[in-house]
Amino acid sequence: MKHVEVSAGVIEYDETGSGPPVVLLHGLLMDHTLWDRVLPLLPEGFTYLRPVLPLGAHRRPMKDGADLTLRGQVRIVADLLDALDLRDVTLVHADWGGALFLTAHGLDQRVSRLVVLPCEAFGNFPPGLPGRMLKIAKRVPGAFRLVARQLRIARLRRLPLLFGQMARRPVPDDLVRRWTEPVLRDRGVVRDLQAYCRTPLVESELVRDTEALRGFTGPALVLWSPDNRVMPPEHGRRLAELLPAGRYAEVPGAYVLSMLDEPETVAREIGAFLTR
Repeated sequence: MKHVEVSAGVIEYDETGSGPPVVLLHGLLMDHTLWDRVLPLLPEGFTYLRPVLPLGAHRRPMKDGADLTLRGQVRIVADLLDALDLRDVTLVHADWGGALFLTAHGLDQRVSRLVVLPCEAFGNFPPGLPGRMLKIAKRVPGAFRLVARQLRIARLRRLPLLFGQMARRPVPDDLVRRWTEPVLRDRGVVRDLQAYCRTPLVESELVRDTEALRGFTGPALVLWSPDNRVMPPEHGRRLAELLPAGRYAEVPGAYVLSMLDEPETVAREIGAFLTR
């Protein structure tokens, strides 16, 4: 893993290939390995970067006092692109929707294209039943570690409050153990996750910042999974209609984590978008 320092701390990232940069993001309690099944299927001629954002599965806690609220996390994505001096970036969103707000915050100058997989949008922060679990956990001392331990038990993580509505296929044990290890061993990581989850959320502001995507004029692919219950299907079409150069496509048979459920379809659609 490579690493780069931004104002909030050190961000680790994986990099492979050469050519125009494609940055693949992930969600809470996940890291870059979310994309392991898709990455080998993507076309050559691009540099694929997979950062590990401080969303609970990162191995290097951020600096004391770092802004890890939703707005701060958006800034971290922008700072990462700046620190690596990436230009004409294709930014790929998945599960966590905070980076959609780069445009609203005037931080999208380095982004030329978007790919939006099922993710938080409009007022759907935090989303669905898993979001309700986070709302409870952020108020109870030690709850994040309890959730992490439950995720390590296959029959429990299939529950709707955990990963049952996130992935149609069982999420592999090795992935979940990797994603939950930092929270279980490092109090600094727990502190970072709590800082994000305790962000005050105002629905009208979330909707406004999502709708600011009307100002993003680059090509965009909204690649939604219509069968998922966490990220509303209508949000996918609504996002595609907002984006001036947006196109809508679907991944049938997948839930939120379509890169795990249907990696071949996801790779084919993203690959066609990149090479079009």
